[in-house]
Amino acid sequence: MESESFGIDIDKILREKAPEKYRYIPRFVISYLKKIAHQDELNECIRISEGKEGVPYIKSALDFLHVQIEVEGAENLPDDGRLCTFVSNHPLGGPDGLALGYVLGTHYDGKIVYLVNDLLMNLRGLAPLCVPINKTGRQAKDFPKLVEKAFSSDRHIIMFPAGVCSRRQHGVIQDLEWKKAFVTKSVMSHRDVVPIYFEGRNSDFFYNLANISKWLGIKFNIAMLYLSDETFKNAHKTFKLKIGKPIPWQTFDKSKSAGEWAQYVKDIVYKLK
Repeated sequence: MESESFGIDIDKILREKAPEKYRYIPRFVISYLKKIAHQDELNECIRISEGKEGVPYIKSALDFLHVQIEVEGAENLPDDGRLCTFVSNHPLGGPDGLALGYVLGTHYDGKIVYLVNDLLMNLRGLAPLCVPINKTGRQAKDFPKLVEKAFSSDRHIIMFPAGVCSRRQHGVIQDLEWKKAFVTKSVMSHRDVVPIYFEGRNSDFFYNLANISKWLGIKFNIAMLYLSDETFKNAHKTFKLKIGKPIPWQTFDKSKSAGEWAQYVKDIVYKLK
């Protein structure tokens, strides 16, 4: 078992997330989950990064994965003091989040915050940059307050409005529907929205698994269990990040619903491709 002070411990996560069902989970299932989660490799990355927090931690993780980032449109990053909401497609579920955090965190001297799945809080070096979101658990009732707290802070917001990483539909790899929260909260907090397109994809296995699960009517996001495995498949690669021009918050008026404006921004992101 890994140290309580740091590291990923699948046993501990399962005990905390499913306390009533944990004792019924076969040990071979837990061993398999540790394998696909790359628990040992992740803990080696965490060990190497021990003592680092925020952007230096992200840089260490990218170095561990040997991931390189190419940036287009850096001149579109606002430097006049205004706070922004940076929204991006979510093709990978791991390296894309790290890349955005590193590029924006470096540019804005660490004054960024992610709205992320609360499982990422197990990565202690990343935790200071995160507002943990668990929409289906005990924290669900606090979700609106956590989002409002993030948008009222003095940090730039990084969001993946789809909520989950991209899926393959009708042969096209693209995000699912973008949620409207980034529109309503950006207007409320007078934050301009900066669209970002991230080039990349996961394996055919990942997309096939997600589609089969949907076809079978399985509500649990099984594909999510393989995101760590996909992250290591995407190691030693170079990814391109394209930054579009800021969209003034005043753009999001009553001529469209918040949901329609979310689709409008999503369309802009994919036009950056």
